[in-house]
Amino acid sequence: MAADQRGKAATLALRRRLLRSEANDLALRLARQYTGHWDVVVLDHAYHGHLSSLIDISPYKFRDLDGQKEWVHVAPLPDTYRGPYREDHPNPAVAYASEVKRVVSSAQEKGRKIAAFFAESLPSVGGQIIPPAGYFPEVAGHIRRAGGVFVADEIQVGFGRVGKHFWAFQLQGEDFVPDIVTMGKSIGNGHPVACVATTQAVARAFEATGVEYFNTFGGSPVSCAVGLAVLDVLEKEQLQAHAACVGSFLMELLGQQKAKHPILGDIRGVGLFIGVDLIKDEATRMPATEEADYVVSRYFFLETSCLCSIYCSDWERAPPLPLLFDPRPQTCWAHRVQAIPSLSSHFDQDNTKAAGALRPRQPQACISQPQAA
Repeated sequence: MAADQRGKAATLALRRRLLRSEANDLALRLARQYTGHWDVVVLDHAYHGHLSSLIDISPYKFRDLDGQKEWVHVAPLPDTYRGPYREDHPNPAVAYASEVKRVVSSAQEKGRKIAAFFAESLPSVGGQIIPPAGYFPEVAGHIRRAGGVFVADEIQVGFGRVGKHFWAFQLQGEDFVPDIVTMGKSIGNGHPVACVATTQAVARAFEATGVEYFNTFGGSPVSCAVGLAVLDVLEKEQLQAHAACVGSFLMELLGQQKAKHPILGDIRGVGLFIGVDLIKDEATRMPATEEADYVVSRYFFLETSCLCSIYCSDWERAPPLPLLFDPRPQTCWAHRVQAIPSLSSHFDQDNTKAAGALRPRQPQACISQPQAA
């Protein structure tokens, strides 16, 4: 790639990050103006952007920088595979939500006032986590009783990626509605576009300050045209249905491999949001850090499309990075899935036959394709 092309690509990537960050920064401002409070509750290992205000509410970042601010309160990640309340718990949603209540109560005892709870609808940087159903409504109840609002970060997982729903927060129940929703990334399919949606009450409280909101990239007719085109394509090509179908196909293939290879500790996901948790020991669920590093470094740059994380849960040594897949069902996914069995042979396990056990095959088309004009 020529130097000028690299420069343009870097500039576009920076603008996308800026807009993602501006969306979450605006959500933070909205929450504080509406509630009159300052403090924020976030999930452990969360990442919400790279502005200073957002690094402060991103444990994934601030632990390596200036540390945790007194107005930031961290609740446990609702991880039913590695967390304190696992898949065998009778009600992990209530148990994890009670941890948020405990964090809020602890803050209030110190005289702090909660403005917002921030969470990705499906934590991605935290390891492709699927919160137990009912968790968000329980959390929202605790936060709202404390005078705060619920902010759903849909920047990684919105716009049909989860297949079953257009928005990932809908996985928590049709009756659950956040107070603020932030969007980005897929809203522009690579073009720098972001969005914040909220209630009239929150918006009017912000408007009442008399300080208008604007930014350098806001209001561009080009960006608006891109956003409309993305919505048209999502609808006409039925990409939400594709995400459900292809994600189901991939989960099936990965499930077949998990039955054969002990290194695959957990396969979790919905639609095209999928995580593969590599372990050294089934009983202890010890992260297979070196193996995960190997998979990531070998396959990270092979394709350029939908994210699927290879996850090892070792936060200090190997933060989760994406393995890339093509989201179209006509692509032969099995080529990429073969990365998993070949992993075992790399680490001197007897897996000569298994590496070729999964023959490349194409899934049946999920839905009819639009005909070319």
